[in-house]
Amino acid sequence: MANEPEDEDDIELFREAIKDARPLKQPPRVQHPTKKPRPVPQQFIRDEYQALADSLSDHYIPAHELESGEELLYLREGHSPDLLRKLRRGHWVIQEQLDLHGMRADEARLYVVQFLAECRKRGARCVRIIHGKGLGSKNREPVLKNKLRSWLMQRDEVLAYCQARDVDGGAGALVVLLKSG
Repeated sequence: MANEPEDEDDIELFREAIKDARPLKQPPRVQHPTKKPRPVPQQFIRDEYQALADSLSDHYIPAHELESGEELLYLREGHSPDLLRKLRRGHWVIQEQLDLHGMRADEARLYVVQFLAECRKRGARCVRIIHGKGLGSKNREPVLKNKLRSWLMQRDEVLAYCQARDVDGGAGALVVLLKSG
């Protein structure tokens, strides 16, 4: 058995059996230089994100957007209202978050495009985007809130969104459900 103490005779027999053993000679090994990774085209990636951001209109409002009083709701056509109900009730765990506080609209648009692309890569399904309540803007109007809902409706990966529950940011945030895979 492996846990039993070894017998002295066994140890001596083993030493006798290997006393003339010599290490095998190793042939010299070739050291291959490691290949440098291909450079990531950072400028190309930035240009692609910028092109995606530029393609989003600030004034896109489709006929099928739902408004429930002050609360904003959106459900992509062809999906069950149960999807939106589950989203509003917190059925999915919020996996990623983007905070747009203090950003200009053009800057926020680019961040939203990049954020959604990263979420898709990571497989995140439910995300929160904090747009704020607009208390620091001119006329104390929520500028990003209105633009964000327009941008999200134009993105194919967005299935639904709703105002966050109070514990998740309330009127200052949206919870967004993305396509899986």
